[in-house]
Amino acid sequence: MAAMLRHAAAAAAALLAVAFVCADGASTFYSSDPNLGSARVVFQTKYGDIEFGFFPHVAPKTVEHIFKLVRLGCYNTNYIFRVDKGFVAQVAAVVGGRTAPMNEEQKRVAEKTIVGEFSSVKHVRGILSMGRHNDPDSGGSSFSFLLGDAPHLDGQYAVFGRVTKGDDTLRKLERLPTRREGIFVMPIERIEILSTYYYDIDVDSCEAEKSILRRRLSESASEVERWRRKCFA
Repeated sequence: MAAMLRHAAAAAAALLAVAFVCADGASTFYSSDPNLGSARVVFQTKYGDIEFGFFPHVAPKTVEHIFKLVRLGCYNTNYIFRVDKGFVAQVAAVVGGRTAPMNEEQKRVAEKTIVGEFSSVKHVRGILSMGRHNDPDSGGSSFSFLLGDAPHLDGQYAVFGRVTKGDDTLRKLERLPTRREGIFVMPIERIEILSTYYYDIDVDSCEAEKSILRRRLSESASEVERWRRKCFA
């Protein structure tokens, strides 16, 4: 329990320390991709932030599902379990990947699987691609950041977005020591997603966007605090 509380405290501290962003800080990495929508998500790690956008017209069901998981805070305290240099950095499924427990709504959404939305979009560096089992319709909450071109994945895995900022963070992860477990190349240390937030680059008012972000972060921090009090009760 003590270890879980330490994770909760770290997550809450990271959430409260988030630097707020707005439309004036619009994405620069691959920002000209015509498939990108206006929503942006940021995963915060101790190595830096990774920001990404979605392809709502390429994989609408996948985008809706992943974005809902983000909005519910499901990726907070989850981790990147696989870093295969030049190939992928893969986010773990939130069920079993998080250190913080999930509430009932989070569990319900996290346990869903979605239909495989395969497209002609190529797997190149920066692309977001859904993880799945042998069943093409078994995608859940695990996905990968492509670290290089992977044409053998084209048409086999659902592409649903791409990195817009944070390629420097991904390159830091590629330099970390790893170990091999079967087909997986995994970092020796746990690369935790300390906190997450999202915003929209099309909002008219920067101040309004900051207010929205503050509210979302406050709600996430409150959830962690409720968990902490429950553990002490």
